[in-house]
Amino acid sequence: MLSRVAPWLASRKDGAAPGVAVRTLGGSDTSQLVDLARQDAVANVFILSHLATTGSAAPTTGGASILGVFDGGTLLGACWAGANLVPVQLDPELAGTVAESAHRSGRRYASIFGPADTVLALYAGLEQFGQTAHEVRGDQPLMTIAGPPAVPPNPQLGFGQLADFDRILPACAAMFEEEVGYSPFLGGREYYSRRVKGLIRQGHSMVHLDPAGGVVFKAELGAVTPEVTQVQGVWMNPEFRGQGLSAGYMAAVVSLAQTLAPVTSLYVNSFNTRARATYERVGFRQVGTFATVLF
Repeated sequence: MLSRVAPWLASRKDGAAPGVAVRTLGGSDTSQLVDLARQDAVANVFILSHLATTGSAAPTTGGASILGVFDGGTLLGACWAGANLVPVQLDPELAGTVAESAHRSGRRYASIFGPADTVLALYAGLEQFGQTAHEVRGDQPLMTIAGPPAVPPNPQLGFGQLADFDRILPACAAMFEEEVGYSPFLGGREYYSRRVKGLIRQGHSMVHLDPAGGVVFKAELGAVTPEVTQVQGVWMNPEFRGQGLSAGYMAAVVSLAQTLAPVTSLYVNSFNTRARATYERVGFRQVGTFATVLF
């Protein structure tokens, strides 16, 4: 990302950008935020999906807000500040200022995710205030596919149904625990259960149930806009691993996702070579690099 503030920073020994201020965005800032996020519809699908749902950049009833970095009346960058921090076209050189504002809110964040340089700069800022990460995943290829998958889709994958919620939820929890190392139910079942049920209700859950009712494979679309979907929560039941099924299921994920938007995206840990090979076989190609900081 080309710096929009480097010329200012070069003239300041303390690294601060003159005239730059951070404030919480309101409804009147929505148009500027949409224009900013649309500069990269893939990297910013999370915030664009939120805006498509709510129609406003104003704080949510749940307490999440969006911090904006302004030079006068011009929005230079932004950052979602809810359970997670998610930068939006935020230059890494402005991340320290945003991190300070995020820390002053008193909120503790579960993670930071997004473009790697900015995520790592945000974490460096928060670390100065004593917020230490449980894990830093600094190299996560951001991948996309547009057009048909390169392998035949597995026709057994379909959109999840609310009637199957009690079978889908344990699979989602198992995936979460494998991915982050602890149960999503640690603070109680209600929040995570509501999240999973919401994805099913929205038509963003994809699953194959075996005849006995267990989940063979599942994935979700964590963010959806008319242009881009972002796949998350990919999980294969351990009983079915090692049988060469993953590519067909991921091809089916792409086919189902493309009924909602033409571009399908995801990001994956660089060390997960098996998953990366599967995604590449299906037709995904790297378009950027994300990072995730887990607290």
